[in-house]
Amino acid sequence: MDQNQHLNKTAEAQPSQKRKSRCCSGFKMFFAALSFSFISKALSAAIMKSSITQIERRFDISSSVAGLIDGSFEIGNLILIVFVSYFGSKLHRPKIIGIGCIIMGIGCFLTALPHFFMGYYRYSKEVYNNPLKNSTSSLSTCLINQNLLVNNTSPEIPEKGRESESYMWIYVLMGNMLRGMGETPIQPLGISYIDDFAGEGESSFYLGSLFSIAMIGPILGFTLGSQLSKIYVDIGYVDLSSIRITPKDSRWVGAWWLGFLLAGLLSIISSIPFFFLSKNLDKPQKERKVSISSHVLKTNEERSQMGNSTNHGQNVNENMTGFFRSLKSILTNPLYVLFLVLTLIQSSGFIGAITYLLKYIEQQYDKSTSEANTVIGCVTLPTIATGMFVGGYIIKKFKFTLLGIAKYLFFINILSTLFYQFNFTLICESKLVAGLTLTYDGNNPVASHINVPLSYCNSDCNCDENQWEPVCGDNGITYISPCLAGCKSSSGNKKPIVFYNCSCVEATGFQNRNNSAYLGACPRDDECRKKFHIYIVLQILNSFTTALGTASTIMLLFKNVQPELKSLAMGVHSLIIRSLGGIPAPIYFGALIDKTCMKWSINSSGKQGSCRIYNSKLFGYSFWGLIGSTKLLTVILFIAFIYAMKKKYQGKDTKVSENGRKTVNEENLKFLNNYGRCIPPARADSETHM
Repeated sequence: MDQNQHLNKTAEAQPSQKRKSRCCSGFKMFFAALSFSFISKALSAAIMKSSITQIERRFDISSSVAGLIDGSFEIGNLILIVFVSYFGSKLHRPKIIGIGCIIMGIGCFLTALPHFFMGYYRYSKEVYNNPLKNSTSSLSTCLINQNLLVNNTSPEIPEKGRESESYMWIYVLMGNMLRGMGETPIQPLGISYIDDFAGEGESSFYLGSLFSIAMIGPILGFTLGSQLSKIYVDIGYVDLSSIRITPKDSRWVGAWWLGFLLAGLLSIISSIPFFFLSKNLDKPQKERKVSISSHVLKTNEERSQMGNSTNHGQNVNENMTGFFRSLKSILTNPLYVLFLVLTLIQSSGFIGAITYLLKYIEQQYDKSTSEANTVIGCVTLPTIATGMFVGGYIIKKFKFTLLGIAKYLFFINILSTLFYQFNFTLICESKLVAGLTLTYDGNNPVASHINVPLSYCNSDCNCDENQWEPVCGDNGITYISPCLAGCKSSSGNKKPIVFYNCSCVEATGFQNRNNSAYLGACPRDDECRKKFHIYIVLQILNSFTTALGTASTIMLLFKNVQPELKSLAMGVHSLIIRSLGGIPAPIYFGALIDKTCMKWSINSSGKQGSCRIYNSKLFGYSFWGLIGSTKLLTVILFIAFIYAMKKKYQGKDTKVSENGRKTVNEENLKFLNNYGRCIPPARADSETHM
């Protein structure tokens, strides 16, 4: 008899073990697929960030317009985010994520499309219509007592189609918007799926691991962007030996479009696994603790079955009514709203910083786009990935209460704010540029860079003052063009190109027989180079510190709302962050940066194009000042948030499990009763303590 009972128990245990194994296997497959999709979406985002300066130059637009293009991703995202977050959780979440990946890939392809319809890139007036011709001979030098011959000696590309080409950046904007629409379901549905089916107490560890793995995408993206920025934009179509500018030149444009083609292909490949995953993972009923969220899901399924026998229109109305009731619930939650405002301000500073950090490094420390991408991709991002992983592990290890998580995150924000203040000490002095920071003879500083008068050394040269062809004099001063440096002759096609008999170089009293100048702006001094090395160390410390709070931020986001509303809470959070942070931040950061520009290009329509050189000191103070103000305000709001949490949870047990399975307190029961999803106290208590 005992043997028969033992056999029966064994027979019952085997199917249970198979179901458990299948559930575990399915969850691991989903986690692997979601990690791959996070890598692909982060890769495309990094390529956009690494290409924003290239796009600005290629389409001859200002930083504020480039910021609008960057913000279009958020526009596409916010169009769908709330509805995807609410209704998507009721549908087949893996398949919705897969469809999003496909749309994201199509958006990447559309972003790269303008390259194939535009003419060859012209970095200056002197570039001929035929890009195979060598154009170095057309470099303008000082032509004393002669008429300006630039337009006669250097034929312009025919104006036909030029006006339409000036608006081709709109296709980039539309592609980025479509990419944002595709990315919409990946994070909210993916995270809610993990939180639903992860093991007890494992949610924060999986989230930390997920975001750490996702950092592979930005690392690859910025590394790829670094390599592509070294390749000339029209590679394969032009004779590269005729290109006289280098990647350090402010007019250089790399092969920005190639990165989007690769990112689009990877996004579509990442969609494939999701179409083979199940909607829900079957966990054995006797082997798991029943959560409120699973009970509500069961109730929703019963409702859905009942709804099939009723009027379809009534079912839609009930869904919409439930949606607005749920939305009202989280928007009237003081803790959620306060944390939402806090993270909005914090995210605005972060979005603005990451959008223009490459430009800052290029302008402040005289680095090429490739070098700036390498700094971010190979130095900063691995540090962020490590910080995310460690942050998730810390929460799991010490098992913080909600209030403990808030205090931990507050401490991280204070450290980050302090680190940011050191950036002000690493700002370099503006370059010595004749006609912008100095008089053309190089002997006196100027009060303003606007309309600096010509000097006796170049007043008879008939120069085009709108031209940007910087040369570095032997005196260490940069001149806007060889003509404005008063140079009379050049080495012709021989590289490096050298200009001789430069009267403005001679005017500074520099004792040199040739008074020559070399093509290209003068490099930074040794002091600025030392500051750059210190800046890298500071970035590593700051990136690691900030990343420690990633998992904590997500936990606080949906642990202060009812468990069944966590997906919607994340959706609303994403909507607000993207609409009020992601869209305007790149624009107003860009507009502020535009104010520090000292020399603008003039496009084919005779209008202001992209900036050639900035006032480094003003750029630095404006950039870090705006970011620092958002961080300081965040710290102040955190004090209010912690005070509000203490007031609400004083004397209550806030030791919650990581995947939302927690003891049902009176407040949750009241909420469930109010919305017709009442769970009897005795039953709820017994279920949550099984």
